[in-house]
Amino acid sequence: QVQLVESGGGLVQPGGSLRLSCAASGRTFGTYTMGWFRQASGQEREFVAGISWSGGSTKYADSVKGRFTISRDNGKNTVYLQMNSLKPEDTAVYYCAAGPDYLYWGQGTQVTVSS
Repeated sequence: QVQLVESGGGLVQPGGSLRLSCAASGRTFGTYTMGWFRQASGQEREFVAGISWSGGSTKYADSVKGRFTISRDNGKNTVYLQMNSLKPEDTAVYYCAAGPDYLYWGQGTQVTVSS
């Protein structure tokens, strides 16, 4: 029912920045909890950041606190992940997900942090 499309991934040097975007379809976008997850090669998918429907509550994995910022623009049906001070261990495929219970998922966008 809901479709999510990520963009903004790419190759960046350590210490650099990227902003990921997730465009969502559907009138109910503004009612959903939104989140970002990532999966590194050979590892399990892990939670990165989440944001409530109103944007008033956010959560971050300890590994990205102080470096990443999640935000949403309900008027544009878009959620963002601003990633600063990137580290090689941030390398992964990043997925956008939408609630309830993160039922809907995008196809992912590759982020590679390497010198």
